Amino acid sequence: MTRWTVEDVARMRLLSQRLVDPMGSPTEVVRHLTCTQAQDFPGSTMSIALRTTGRSLAEVYDAYDAREIVRSWPMRGTLFAVAAEDLGWMLDVMGEPTLRSTQRRRLELGLPDEVIERSEQVAREAIPAEGLSRSELLEAWTGAGVPVDGGRGYHQIAHLALSQVICLGPTRRAEGRAVEQLFVLSEDWLPATERLTREEAVTRWFTRYVLGHGPVAEADFMWWSKFLRRDLSPVADPPTTLTSIEVDGVRHWVDPEVLETYGSRKRATAAPLLLPGFDEVVLGYGDRSPVMTDEQERVHVVPGKNGVFRPTVVQAGRALGTWTRPKGKATTVDVVVFDEDGLPGPVERALPRLTQGLPR
Repeated sequence: MTRWTVEDVARMRLLSQRLVDPMGSPTEVVRHLTCTQAQDFPGSTMSIALRTTGRSLAEVYDAYDAREIVRSWPMRGTLFAVAAEDLGWMLDVMGEPTLRSTQRRRLELGLPDEVIERSEQVAREAIPAEGLSRSELLEAWTGAGVPVDGGRGYHQIAHLALSQVICLGPTRRAEGRAVEQLFVLSEDWLPATERLTREEAVTRWFTRYVLGHGPVAEADFMWWSKFLRRDLSPVADPPTTLTSIEVDGVRHWVDPEVLETYGSRKRATAAPLLLPGFDEVVLGYGDRSPVMTDEQERVHVVPGKNGVFRPTVVQAGRALGTWTRPKGKATTVDVVVFDEDGLPGPVERALPRLTQGLPR
């Protein structure tokens, strides 16, 4: 019987997340990961591109423009990139609970139901087929007498997104770069919503989380999705499409194909990677011990606990340090390592190549 370790978990997660064997398109990647952290639009765009064969930021923008992927708040009040066909059923399950959790703050901000209704009316009248930027939407509300100061504008945007009125779809570009993403009306932009029962949705969400992130414990899924223990009754016996391994006495679910190919692909997981700050390798799990220690996270990756995750250098699924883009005429990223002994030689030598290979 194989004795699986935390190192195996870290390495297999790179396989599940398609950082070793990339996929053909951004849409495939987003659909595979189910929900991809997207608070930071440039960083999330890079995360998606890193998992594609083309490694092109423009291809990710094109997927947004083609109505294949969108950004919204499908769970735990956080921005994620999701496949366009998935957003509806996700919000059917998680939208209302999130709205209830924000009601007190909404009322504290002076946003009773009548104000929200007015902001929805204005949004429906103001947003054209090609979309509006955040500043343009706030300007439309201000012109109609809807308050947007003191965080009220952001709160109303999130409220309408959770209510399936708006989402972030197409991009506005300058010199080939997406300078901002535009809000569109969900009913005009998204495909018809598939209706699932709560049990069907939980089962689908859990299964796809495992396929895109495994090996994972149930506790990771509950943290990631914010479903409760009682919500997991439909997956007490997960689908036969999944298998499980035991790591330090804890059951971890994983794609059987990943488990089968791990032996032949384990060496490939040792290749160093430059990952953006909010990448799923770090933020996709409640327990981050396979990728970094609590101290490394607190001191180096999220200093000051400000919620801003720095980009990481990763090898074999383990973070070795943080990095920033080259300054001036430098051609290699600047790295701050966790270990005072510095980066391993192979990683150090790979940095120029990794820098040149960052998605553009």
